[in-house]
Amino acid sequence: MESHADAPLLTSKHVSNNVHFRNDIQDSPPITGAKEFFVQFGIESKKLWYLAGPAIFTSVCRYSLGAVTQTFAGHVGTLDLAAFSVENSVIAGFSLGIMLGMGSALETLCGQAYGAGHVDMLGVYMQRSWVILLVTAMMMLSLYIFATPLLLFIGQTEEIAHAAGKMALWMIPQLFAYALNYPIAKFLQAQSKIMVMAYIAATALVLHTLFSWLLMLKLGWGLLGGAVVLNLSWWFIVVAQLIYIFSGSCGRAWSGFSWAAFSNLWSFVKLSFASAIMLCLETWYFMALVLFAGYLKNAEVAVDALSICVRVSNELGAGHPRAAKFAIGVVVASSFAFGVAIGAGWQAVIAYINIACYYVFGIPLGLTLGFLADWGIKGIWIGMLTGTVVQTTVLFCICYRTNWDKE
Repeated sequence: MESHADAPLLTSKHVSNNVHFRNDIQDSPPITGAKEFFVQFGIESKKLWYLAGPAIFTSVCRYSLGAVTQTFAGHVGTLDLAAFSVENSVIAGFSLGIMLGMGSALETLCGQAYGAGHVDMLGVYMQRSWVILLVTAMMMLSLYIFATPLLLFIGQTEEIAHAAGKMALWMIPQLFAYALNYPIAKFLQAQSKIMVMAYIAATALVLHTLFSWLLMLKLGWGLLGGAVVLNLSWWFIVVAQLIYIFSGSCGRAWSGFSWAAFSNLWSFVKLSFASAIMLCLETWYFMALVLFAGYLKNAEVAVDALSICVRVSNELGAGHPRAAKFAIGVVVASSFAFGVAIGAGWQAVIAYINIACYYVFGIPLGLTLGFLADWGIKGIWIGMLTGTVVQTTVLFCICYRTNWDKE
């Protein structure tokens, strides 16, 4: 394991050709006709859905944990629902974005290391990510501790701010579960061990639903019960995945704790930080534009709850089917380009592109159309979509002009 400890973080050998995504055979043959195209399309589709199906299910189960708690909070009382919604979207949502961003660096490193056959480096990379994310979690503690004054500063009512601030203090254990969970997830994903994650997430969701009902409603614990169960559910996922890894099921990928995890940390930090900036800039962009809509005349956006509407459902509900179709196209194209860029390790480049396309172009255009041109919510959404279209176009151009043999 130590022999690769100081190796470059990004390797140029990341070929994967079977369902286990290893470079056991040669590169894909050149496509010279329709037959070869459909054969390769079938192979790639099989590999994609081998990962995507269980991965989608796992993500749905994990994100449903908060949704289940929020549902039961609504049965407890309106203040409890508002407090949890604000804490979950502002405090935990901000933390989740940071942790996901910092963890996405591991997606690049583990994927390329596994494809290049450096399987013994996966465990080292995961431990390095643990170190960085745990330090990040410590730095973000102040966000949870001082949640009440922060929420009051951004305009929440005193009653909701105090209730959400108390909830934020109860949810501190979840922050550290995030720090451990996302590196583990990327570690397992790189080895195509997705089904294990899906089984664990499904079990956690079932138990979470049962105990949320028991503690929040049956025993009358209210939000405190929701916080206890939500924390335990996330830690159940972390511990179950660690048991699987420590049991030897990952082979050479995990050979124990190593001091090599503390070497070459600065390069890892730079890639992790670039990943966090890349994802957070995109998340904050969509949140900012919806919040701007709350300042429009007769706006139907509930700024008090800081709720974020889903793009397609927003357009369909407004009776704009063509806009919904266009939004779907933009989302699909943007997701494709984003995935390619992350896999290639271009997080820093994407961060600069996001700043230019979103904050220099998209937001000013949306504000100009929404307020100065008096187009209202339509103008703001046009600005948002135009910024996303420009970002996607730039990423496609970069992908097209990239020399993949040198990558």
